[in-house]
Amino acid sequence: MTGPESEGSQVRRAVCPGSFDPITNGHLDIIARASRLYDEVYVAVMINKAKKGLFEVEQRIELIREVTSEYANVRVEAFHGLLVDFCKQRDIPAIVKGLRAVSDFDYELQMAQMNNGLSGVETLFVPTNPTYSFLSSSLVKEVATWGGDVSHLVPAEVLRALNERLAKG
Repeated sequence: MTGPESEGSQVRRAVCPGSFDPITNGHLDIIARASRLYDEVYVAVMINKAKKGLFEVEQRIELIREVTSEYANVRVEAFHGLLVDFCKQRDIPAIVKGLRAVSDFDYELQMAQMNNGLSGVETLFVPTNPTYSFLSSSLVKEVATWGGDVSHLVPAEVLRALNERLAKG
């Protein structure tokens, strides 16, 4: 079947990529919003062998699965290499990225143009909820390391894992 009828039956897929070390309420907000717009949303957890994260990739994946369990259409997978290859392998035509500030846009626009040039994958920018406009995983880790309260910045499961990890040193 071709034409408008077949297009309507196609599964609409998107990916939300990141390191998610750890996932924050800001990340979760973008994933939740993407899950309402797409039939399937992949959360692609970046593997960067050169960078030691606070959490191992497997721990990040498990935490993300826990905090996104209410969204039946969200899948969580690790990836390394080019995001466009991840997209090609799964027939994903769109990347969804949250933007906190103009400074995010400069970098993300370059990435979006490169990804589109490499493979035709489109990037959709979603403005971050103002509540989370300052929020980053790095900031959460720094505040938590110094004993600051980050309970309003991450899901409860992540807070528990963060406290356990920091207690171990």
